[in-house]
Amino acid sequence: MWVALLLDLIGVHSFGSFKGVAPWERVFRMNKAITDGVLLMPPAFANGLDVWSIGDGTPGSDTYANASNAAFVPADQDFVGCIEIQKTSVTTKLRYMGETPPLPGCYLREKARIKAIIGSLPNVRIAAYAGQAGGGPVSGVSTSGSTTTLTSYGDVTEVSAIIGVGQRNGVDMVWGSNALYGHFGLDLTGPNGGVVRIDDIEIDDVTSVFVRDRISLVDVRDYGALGDGVTDDSAAFDAANSAASGRTILVPTGTYYLNDDVTLDAKVQFEGKVTKPTDKLFLMRKQFDLPSYIDAFKNEELAFKKSFQAFLNNVDHVSLDLCGRRVWVTEPIDMQAAKPERTSCATRRVIRNGQIEASTSGDWATEVATSQATYSTFDNKKLQGVANIANIQVGSLVEGVGFGREVYVRYKDIAA
Repeated sequence: MWVALLLDLIGVHSFGSFKGVAPWERVFRMNKAITDGVLLMPPAFANGLDVWSIGDGTPGSDTYANASNAAFVPADQDFVGCIEIQKTSVTTKLRYMGETPPLPGCYLREKARIKAIIGSLPNVRIAAYAGQAGGGPVSGVSTSGSTTTLTSYGDVTEVSAIIGVGQRNGVDMVWGSNALYGHFGLDLTGPNGGVVRIDDIEIDDVTSVFVRDRISLVDVRDYGALGDGVTDDSAAFDAANSAASGRTILVPTGTYYLNDDVTLDAKVQFEGKVTKPTDKLFLMRKQFDLPSYIDAFKNEELAFKKSFQAFLNNVDHVSLDLCGRRVWVTEPIDMQAAKPERTSCATRRVIRNGQIEASTSGDWATEVATSQATYSTFDNKKLQGVANIANIQVGSLVEGVGFGREVYVRYKDIAA
């Protein structure tokens, strides 16, 4: 009784037909319609063909209301009301003119049931128009699912495709963050002349198939991140950060290139890794410690450089916690190069709870030069007649008989 009452209160009947679907399924399949007031389901064909376009579904396009190759069929042995279309062009389109939004983190499945009546047997595929701000199409995105060939007359074939912002396995149309809405429908391709009947088109929310825990995690892929190591995913990270609201940001497996400064205010769970140009900052306010940066960059020395860079160029933290780690550096760390516009640091900064050591490899590898020289007790800080002087570097430690303490080269005069 409560299910029937809830269905009546939320007006599920206005979203179209749910043939063969239990009442409790109807409630949860339309969760975005309930929680966000999003109208997902296109109207039934019985409500009129004037909202079904023969083009892309954009405003002003011709509809099937007076089309010579289409008609509404009120009764069919398989469908309770359907549209009958004769294929007359290379691609015969059917698009709902209403705007269905592909929200970040929401994955929509469009389904259509179709059967051939007479004539040539066409191909059918789910298709849609991806619209951006201003009404123009989003370029470079897929706007159709896989193609199915009808092989017999009278047999009902179901085709479907999944549309979403993020690139996930199983998503047929990845639209990214630029798509604000879609005109959903299908295409008929292949030979002309055939007549088909199409049942009311259904669109439902299948987000739960892709998201492991919608309550606690915000996945950067749901906001357009690709993780291919080439595409700039900075905007997707910023959008996920804005949407987190206390939840944890998930960075799944992949390499996420961030070509801009990125600040994350929420906790982050890294399965993949982050790469950034030398001069771009990566600040994790909730997890400002070296192990978190190692999780992000998957390299201890690089993680130390990026955390130290963020440390010096931001006022959010007064210390960088190494959490007991010993960091081996293989080359000098030039923090001026990491942020060239900064020339000074006005507040005290502390690196704590760890060690930094120069590695014996890389740029710190020891070079040994052997030489002979003389010196006078009256001028005991100068070596004269130094053989092989060109190969002795300033800063070198001088070792030999008679040196009882550390002595280093401060200056050399090759010409003399």
